[in-house]
Amino acid sequence: ILLTFMMNKCIHITSLCILLRLVTVAHSSDANNGGTCPSSAKNMHTRYLLYTVNYGEGFNLRRDVYVRMANLVHKLRTERCNEDWILVLPPWHRIYHWFNSRTSAPVPWAQFFDLESLSRYVPVIELDQYINETGRGVDQVHVLQHYAEGWGDGWEEKHHVRPCIQQHEFRQVGSVWEGTISGRLLHAAALDCISVQGTSSTLVPLVTSSSGSSIVVARAETVLHDHFAGAEYWTARRSMRFARTLVARANTFRMKNLNSTDEADGTLVPHDWRKQTPGASKKVKGGPYLSVHLRRRDFLRAKGDELPTIRHAAKQMQKLLQQLHLDTLFLATDADQEDVSELVTLLQPKCRVVRYSGGTGDRLSDGELAVVDQIIASHARHFIGSHESTFSYRIQDEREILGFAADSTFNRLCGKRKDCQQPARWTIVY
Repeated sequence: ILLTFMMNKCIHITSLCILLRLVTVAHSSDANNGGTCPSSAKNMHTRYLLYTVNYGEGFNLRRDVYVRMANLVHKLRTERCNEDWILVLPPWHRIYHWFNSRTSAPVPWAQFFDLESLSRYVPVIELDQYINETGRGVDQVHVLQHYAEGWGDGWEEKHHVRPCIQQHEFRQVGSVWEGTISGRLLHAAALDCISVQGTSSTLVPLVTSSSGSSIVVARAETVLHDHFAGAEYWTARRSMRFARTLVARANTFRMKNLNSTDEADGTLVPHDWRKQTPGASKKVKGGPYLSVHLRRRDFLRAKGDELPTIRHAAKQMQKLLQQLHLDTLFLATDADQEDVSELVTLLQPKCRVVRYSGGTGDRLSDGELAVVDQIIASHARHFIGSHESTFSYRIQDEREILGFAADSTFNRLCGKRKDCQQPARWTIVY
């Protein structure tokens, strides 16, 4: 079996494949920042960590899972000096909130994020690049699951091999396991189910117990952050710069429609996120508009009492606009057109409501539109989001990275209660 997998490599090495590998090696050396390993010890044994996320999780929760896995790989690279760990990125495929048919095919990370920036924290490659370079074989799959008996008394970080509780992506075919990761077929030499209670670091002894070159952690959302909102969390989070094409679209829209530029708003950041320092953002004021994330659709069922009616939302927005002496509102929402029209009618004529829908002739996917929405919303003078929405959370993250005051960032629309509890303030740590 092992011989079969070793032979399942790139037989026809093309110049493109060689170029991609050179890029990966360059990223590997660049990403070993903050570690304790001498540079001469690197690249002795290349190992790959692949991961999957539960199908029902949305785009913004998956971004959070990436941080957990990136922190894990960073720890492996710091502690395992004879191993060159590389994080393999699963394509974005059939995301729950993406209704646009154009996004049905797997989408690479490079369409949304700057991979060069990601690789300044840990080296990353797309899953398709992994397949092109090594074939479709992996050595070990660990399917994570919670303990069937629950947490029990007290918190204890632990993991054990247990019978599989739920159906997973792989099935046994003869002596191997066959399954898909984000629409890409893979073959695994071994598979087990791991009941786990702990953080991403809990997985270090698990993934290093095998000598295989490629390890899959399935259902990676099962583990928690090592130190949520701690320095290492924020280091990984700061590396998640958006794709430059999407940033350019957002910046052009801000300039043309919102009288907003990075120079005027004080939101210029270094090209390399590692060069950004805590004191570099004291002049941040944001563009002359209020940004609002108004969550609707499935949240109306799940969080009903915590979400405002359209009329109540309009009243809260009007009050904020008056307090901030602003007359322009940027709206990011999944509301239907009827709700949007009602909101605009209630806010006019004192307020100009602006939305991003892409340029003429653009064929942006739902994911790309969401990213541009977040970029524009994160640059506003003041932001107000929706209760427990990961979309709002990610905008808050971006504003923290840009250096906005917490009072202008950690806010949410109230539902039935007039004085609702505002979001927790997870401020940036360097």
